[in-house]
Amino acid sequence: MKFTLSWLKDHLDTEAGLGEITERLTAIGLEVEHVDDRAAFRPFTIARVLTAQPHPDADKLRVLSVDAGPDVNGGKPLQIVCGAPNAAAGLVGVLALPGTYVPGIDTTLGVGKIRGVESFGMMCSERELELSDEHNGIISLPSDTPVGMAFADYAGLSDPVIEINLTPNRPDATSIHGIARDLAASGLGRLKEAAVDRIEGTGPCPVSVDVQSPTCTGFALRLVRGVTNGPSPEWMQKRLRAIGLRPINALVDITNYLTFDRGRPLHVFDAAKVSGALTVRQARAGEEILALDGRTYALDEDVCVIADDKGPESIGGIMGGEHSGCDEGTVDVLVESALWRPLDIARTGRTLGIVTDARYRFERGVDPAFMEPGLDLATRMILDLCGGEASERVVVPHQDDAPARIRLPFTEVKRLTSLDIAPDRQVELLQRLGFAVTAHDADGADVTAPSWRPDVEGKADLVEEVMRLTGVDAITPQPLPREGAVAGRVLTTAQVRDRLAKRALAARGMLETVTYAFIPHEEAVAFGGGAPELQLENPIAAELTDMRPSLLPSLLAAAGRNAARGYGDVALFEVSHVYRDDTPAGQLRVAAGLRRGTATPTGAGRNWAGNAAPVSVFDAKADAIAVLEAAGVPTDRLQVEAGASAWYHPGRSGRLKLGPKVTLAEFGEFHPRVLKKMRLSGAHSGFEVFLDALPEGKRKATRTKPVLELSPFQPVRRDFAFVVDAEVEALKLVRAAEGADRKLVSSVSVFDVFTGASLGEGRKSIAIEVTLKPAERTLTDEDLDAVSQKIVAAVAKATGGTLRA
Repeated sequence: MKFTLSWLKDHLDTEAGLGEITERLTAIGLEVEHVDDRAAFRPFTIARVLTAQPHPDADKLRVLSVDAGPDVNGGKPLQIVCGAPNAAAGLVGVLALPGTYVPGIDTTLGVGKIRGVESFGMMCSERELELSDEHNGIISLPSDTPVGMAFADYAGLSDPVIEINLTPNRPDATSIHGIARDLAASGLGRLKEAAVDRIEGTGPCPVSVDVQSPTCTGFALRLVRGVTNGPSPEWMQKRLRAIGLRPINALVDITNYLTFDRGRPLHVFDAAKVSGALTVRQARAGEEILALDGRTYALDEDVCVIADDKGPESIGGIMGGEHSGCDEGTVDVLVESALWRPLDIARTGRTLGIVTDARYRFERGVDPAFMEPGLDLATRMILDLCGGEASERVVVPHQDDAPARIRLPFTEVKRLTSLDIAPDRQVELLQRLGFAVTAHDADGADVTAPSWRPDVEGKADLVEEVMRLTGVDAITPQPLPREGAVAGRVLTTAQVRDRLAKRALAARGMLETVTYAFIPHEEAVAFGGGAPELQLENPIAAELTDMRPSLLPSLLAAAGRNAARGYGDVALFEVSHVYRDDTPAGQLRVAAGLRRGTATPTGAGRNWAGNAAPVSVFDAKADAIAVLEAAGVPTDRLQVEAGASAWYHPGRSGRLKLGPKVTLAEFGEFHPRVLKKMRLSGAHSGFEVFLDALPEGKRKATRTKPVLELSPFQPVRRDFAFVVDAEVEALKLVRAAEGADRKLVSSVSVFDVFTGASLGEGRKSIAIEVTLKPAERTLTDEDLDAVSQKIVAAVAKATGGTLRA
């Protein structure tokens, strides 16, 4: 939203300067994004060339005698050397005196000699003043332009331009009048409340209106006969140019002016080009309109149009049509002031790809109470600037819902903002903004929002209004709670797990990535996704078509990009969401990691003692277990199941479980088919931990550290070799041995696996070392025999294994 300082002061009676106004705007929530105070133009002066003689030593240069007015050089002419082809006697242009900074050439002028002739300034082109790219000659102004006048005053460049950054919830601030209202409410001056005179008009409007579309919630129209549509006044053109608008003609400029001045978008039709009555309806399939921007738009039933007997003449609330536009030949003009449903305007504008000042305001909400006054204000300006006679109005009234009363407990301001503001002061601030306070007692007030504030819906909105007029800087800064307190009181279990998982993986030498939630369709299919309901209708890139079913495709792609740039040994992880279907339950939180090349936890690359080993299934398993341990899962009770999802290598992958049903993680090396599909090569291993599947429980989410218990007795180690079926997992045998005598057996580890013809077809030998740790006395031979028998029996029961002879 742009406006000039003088334009603002048309609505605000204040002595405040530019700096104070911009500071106050930001303080009350209307953040100033840029200020162009145009100070660089102030030193330039309008001057007249008296004579232009050829330079004695240069064919393309001229020596000018220039009159810059009575205040420059005592009124005597200045000598200036100029190379512009249009420099001639009688030309009125723009002069830069010595000491002036010229922005277009980034130079501060001085008195200089050009080919032996002194020059006391410079006649400027538009490019040298950064007004345009034109540099074929110096600026040529009308001959009656007053010599000696500051060019900034003549060209309207002395009026600073302020640009504020509006949030979508402030439709009232899309008008300069609304901005002035906010400043006046904050105590910076007085709002100039100029009443809009109602214009009744003479005679009925010959064009009727039929509103058939629910998108239009109000419509006002009148005819002004006998207008003269020429250029708009210079003061209006200067203001429109200052905010980036191109003046067109008086009728169109009036509508643009009021769009910014009062936040009231309007439209004008050339009445001679309108056939029959106007109908506000939904467009019909196959209809098109040539809009004022010169583009033809295909319309459908979701677009609301204003049509006559020939077809659509305007896209309702967004842009008019070229056919019925006003030009210099317009004599009779129809002035329209309507209301439109914000969501419909936003949808239509997005569908058609049209961004206009009208759409910007209607999709946020235009003051419904100003529909008819806006029509009268536009009519008055047309009569004053273009002449003519106004007809009576045609009105389809806006159906106002009774404004809701909002109860504001005065304690809410203190509770939500920590500001201690007296109740009477709260009421005063709200009334300054135009809010109606219908009841007021010691505890609170009943408040009704004005028609121009559709964003105010509850008591928190009222608190915000009180707070921003008081000033955010009035809130005393408070220190944040200690990190431990935040984690204990505020963070959810899921948030704690996310943080602990990230720390655990970072501690293992992995780098965190943040990737898109969208992946190519082929990759989604390869990792169990690709369902139609997870495909995007409007992807941000042609290849990013599907919601990801897994984090691994994105990590593999990232590893591939690094490898292509010479960084093949990478270890990456991400903690984010994956999407199994389009239901809330199908959105899962996952911690995933990937290692490539030789990026093992112990380091990557070559070494004098030999090349580092490539990453393997065991690195991925260790990473997954590290995440589970950090999240508080009892890893000593984990069950490992061979095999995982289809994108893993079938013989080099596995699942981690707690119990037979719930899978906590999958890990492994990747299937060669998947790597080939993603155009990757080399060693890759990865894992996914399904954070939503982790048990809640009361166990603290931290690394498990059992209580240290030391025994005064010597531990005893015994080896056992069992012959089992080839399909039996070593972990199953280890768990059986551990459970044989939990008081004595402190640890069990596998140290050998053997297969051979001597054992028989489909059989293997697993050798384990069992550590016995007595706590009460030294073990005797009888004790050792007894516990050995328990171990053999437990293993035989769990696996069917027998002691190897």
